[in-house]
Amino acid sequence: MRLDKLISQMQLGTRSQVKEFIRNGNITVNGMVVKKPEYKVDEREDNICFMGRELCYQEYVYYMLNKPSGVVTATKDKQDKTVLDLMQGAVGRDLFPVGRLDKDTEGLLLITNDGALSHNLLSPRKHVEKTYYVECEGTLTKEGILKLEQGTDIGDENPTLPARVHSVKRSDTSYSLELTVTEGRFHQIKRMIGAVGGNVTYLKRISFGGLVLDNALAKGAWRALRQEELEALTKQKKEKD
Repeated sequence: MRLDKLISQMQLGTRSQVKEFIRNGNITVNGMVVKKPEYKVDEREDNICFMGRELCYQEYVYYMLNKPSGVVTATKDKQDKTVLDLMQGAVGRDLFPVGRLDKDTEGLLLITNDGALSHNLLSPRKHVEKTYYVECEGTLTKEGILKLEQGTDIGDENPTLPARVHSVKRSDTSYSLELTVTEGRFHQIKRMIGAVGGNVTYLKRISFGGLVLDNALAKGAWRALRQEELEALTKQKKEKD
C-alpha cells in the first residue's frame, strides 16, 4: 500500500496534509525517515511512526454509539445531524451505521466499516435478536402479550415473527416493557405496540445480537468495542450460519 494512502486511512489528515507530513520528514518506516508519499509499505509488517508515535493500522474498526433522539441514522443528510456527525475523531474510513434507528429512537447503534459483518447481522435469514426498552401509553393485557409473542399482524403481508416480552411494569394509564424481536421492519416496534392498543412514547435499543449498550455511555457518546464485545458479535454470526 502507498504510504500516503495508509496514513490518510488513519485519519491523521487529508491526503494533501498527509503528503506534507511525509515530505517534511515526520514519518518513519522501520526507523528510517521516508519522504516519498508513494513509498510502498506493508501495513501488517512495517513499523510506521508519526513524529515518534507508532501507528497501528486497522482495516476494520468497530464502535458503539449511544444514539440520542433527534439524530438521523445516515452517513449524510442535508437537513439533520447524522450519527456520523457525532463520530468526530473516530479512526477509520468509510464508516457507516449497521441498520437504522428512527430519528426519535435512542440507544445502541453499531458503527463500523466491516461490510461482511454488517451483512450477516442484518440478513433476514439470520434472525439476530434486538432488544428495546419501550414506554407506552395505554394498557397491556395478557392477550396483548400473547399476541406479541405469537406474531403480530401489523398490516404487512405476513405477521411479525414471535417476539419475547419481558420486564413489564404497569401503571393505570401507561406501561413499560422490554421487547426482543428478530426482524427489522419499518417502524416495527411502534406498529406492534399499536396493534395491541398502545402508543409508544419512548423507545431505546438496549442490545443487538451479543452487544449490550454500555450504561456508562452518555447520549451522543461513543467508544471502540472491547475485544470481548467484538467476539460476542462474531460468535452471534457463527451461531446463525
